[in-house]
Amino acid sequence: MSEPEKTYRFTKAMRLRGRNAFAPVFDARVRQFAGPLTFYGVPNELNHPRFGISVSKRVGGAVKRNRVKRLLREAFRLAQHDWPRGYDIVCVVKPHEVLTLAEYQKLLFKAIRGIHQHWEKTVATDT
Repeated sequence: MSEPEKTYRFTKAMRLRGRNAFAPVFDARVRQFAGPLTFYGVPNELNHPRFGISVSKRVGGAVKRNRVKRLLREAFRLAQHDWPRGYDIVCVVKPHEVLTLAEYQKLLFKAIRGIHQHWEKTVATDT
């Protein structure tokens, strides 16, 4: 039998929304810097990752902020099956010129790899 086909949807179940969802991720204090983005991450009990974005008005006008959010969500959507396990990830965006989708994908992958390595090291030292 073949593997089930991977879907590349970004459903509501994959979104982190609201202060109550973001707080445990920020409280874990595991962060990874990638260019103008800061990623916070914590493993979740689900079999899929969840993603949240925080963009302040300092980044720019609504058009620019929404463009950055769309590109980050698309980078997440395309990379969600490449992650080693389920994580809750929050991306905090600092002011910058809008990058390409490929550049956001590289930054996201770099950050996820760093967050995963941190949690793997933490699990290894606990046992």
